[in-house]
Amino acid sequence: MGNDLDERKEKILNVIIQNYLETGEPVGSRTISKSSDLNLSSATIRNEMADLEELGYIVQPHTSAGRIPSDKGYRFYVDHLIAQKDAEVSEFKEMMIEKTEKMEKMLKQVAKVLANNTQYSAVISAPAVYGNKVKFVQLSALDNKQILSVVVMDGNVVKNKIIRVEESLSNENLLKLNMLLNTNLNGLTISDINLGLITALKENAGEYSDIIEDVLQSIAETIADEDGLEIYTSGATNIFKYPELSDSQKAKELISAFEDKDELVNLISDIQSVEDESHTDIQVYIGDESPVATMKDCAVVTATYELGEGVKGTIGIIGPKRMDYKKVMDNLKGLKKQLGDIAKMEDT
Repeated sequence: MGNDLDERKEKILNVIIQNYLETGEPVGSRTISKSSDLNLSSATIRNEMADLEELGYIVQPHTSAGRIPSDKGYRFYVDHLIAQKDAEVSEFKEMMIEKTEKMEKMLKQVAKVLANNTQYSAVISAPAVYGNKVKFVQLSALDNKQILSVVVMDGNVVKNKIIRVEESLSNENLLKLNMLLNTNLNGLTISDINLGLITALKENAGEYSDIIEDVLQSIAETIADEDGLEIYTSGATNIFKYPELSDSQKAKELISAFEDKDELVNLISDIQSVEDESHTDIQVYIGDESPVATMKDCAVVTATYELGEGVKGTIGIIGPKRMDYKKVMDNLKGLKKQLGDIAKMEDT
């Protein structure tokens, strides 16, 4: 798409569109001078507005001094908004892929070192985002019957969702929904999005309240998604070193739990719920206290590590009830600190 606007005209057009979307009233030069950082005189702004009108980006609905966006103006705004957000989303994804690959390699090594140091079995979950905030929401039309919702959270976690609509939305209505969602949701955690806020959003969205509901569901899914929880293990066969765990049936069940990972995902999820409630650094589960049935003859010691605000994972040691608890706790505390230090170094 060609661009016949210089930076100053683009800024003035953006101010006109944003003000009009918020107020529904034609926008004059005085409003633009107050709303922008251009430091231009009203006369200069009027000249620029005249050029924008001549180019077809804004129109004068009646004889007042105010202008409103034309279809061409909306199209320019939408295309640039989508391009900007798409670039941000693409950058986030590339950065996260690179970080994930480095993280996977490091966590596998951490599990191996932990198993070797303790001579028990080690398990570690990849970091996930908890209690993080909405960064921005972008709605864009795919066709007359579908809208793409992109939700980006603080941890650069991206969730895409296709929302089906009965009727196509105009550019103006789509932009109004984007502004409504971002104005009200940016910086909020899922716990901040209460019933009162949801009701107000739906009322403001009018006939498009179903779209608001789909976006909120997408935000909830982004935060609560446990399907992608990655688990790394090491030292599963160390359990054979302990007579009380080397019974063929017990050993088979424990090895099976390490191989299929489902029980370990459940274990990590249960442990994270308990730790969120107790706010304790290290948890010890002995025998029947274990959330997983196959580990009733074991002791499980876990710790939560953090890689920045709201980004957490769990480290666990599984061994006999007569494990060396002090040694295990010392190892876990040391690893917690090392992982936290690595995160700080990457942020600087």
